[in-house]
Amino acid sequence: MKKNYFIITVFIFLIIVITLLLSKFNKPVKNDLTKVRLAEVTHSVFYAPLYAAIENGYFEEEGIDIELILTSGADKVSAAVLSNTVEVGFAGPESAIYVYENGEKDYLVTFAGLTKRDGQFIVSREKIDNFKIEDLYGKEILVGRTGGMPALNFLNGVKNSKGNISKINVNTAVDFASLSGSFIGGVGDFVNLFEPNATKLENEGLGYVVGSVGELSGEMPYTAFYARKSYIENNRQTIEKFNKAINKGINFVNEHTDMEVAEVILKQFPDNSINEVEKIVKRYRDADSWLDNTTISEESFKNLENIMIDNELLDDYVPFLELVINLNE
Repeated sequence: MKKNYFIITVFIFLIIVITLLLSKFNKPVKNDLTKVRLAEVTHSVFYAPLYAAIENGYFEEEGIDIELILTSGADKVSAAVLSNTVEVGFAGPESAIYVYENGEKDYLVTFAGLTKRDGQFIVSREKIDNFKIEDLYGKEILVGRTGGMPALNFLNGVKNSKGNISKINVNTAVDFASLSGSFIGGVGDFVNLFEPNATKLENEGLGYVVGSVGELSGEMPYTAFYARKSYIENNRQTIEKFNKAINKGINFVNEHTDMEVAEVILKQFPDNSINEVEKIVKRYRDADSWLDNTTISEESFKNLENIMIDNELLDDYVPFLELVINLNE
């Protein structure tokens, strides 16, 4: 009897061991994934498709171990990629244009888009119903550094609204990462902020969201992914898989409700409640912020260049086919 009991026990133990081994071999092993360090220009619900791709495991499905690194400022993102501190940068493509124009031989090539318009919201110290550009006349507004996409899109929005920029005190002295803190500290009558910072100020009674810079400025490849030309050439398969993961993230956000998206990406925003994240997702969806897929059209890229040319930051158009590759085609 004891012998039979021993045999049964050993048999069960072997089954457990075999099951665990099979389970181990069937699951993706982290060490087998290709490491990709990604520098993001800011951390915002504006980039919900990226965070959905991370939290839903789309990168791992494509064999990529993604490391997200906050790198405030598009200039700092491009510098991180150029110095090989990271493999991929996520910022405004204007930073890649600047690198190309400066004569860098191993320049930055944009390979996937995510957002198709500016993600800033105009925040006022006072509540304003039916906001219009004229409400800014004689007032100071913090817009970020000169030459950056936040500032450029605000200027373009004023232009599209037939506003007179000379009547607005545009403050470009405050660094992008310091905008919210400076406004809280008493600088400016208005400030342009990404989410969740805009909602945070609203919840604390320190400001009111009165308008959308993105709706005023129009469509363009606002935030996209780029890498060194040599990295893309030498790691084409990894870049293609990265692109697939982002497309999955975009599809998820476009095909699910605001609450469903909020539930998935909430882990990325531990300081916000689920209701706040849902509200912000809705705000960006209503502003038509995200692309349908990662493809960047030549027309939208030209819109970006037009803004840069209008503000004397670019002398002429750059070669689209050299600076942008569309992996979905």
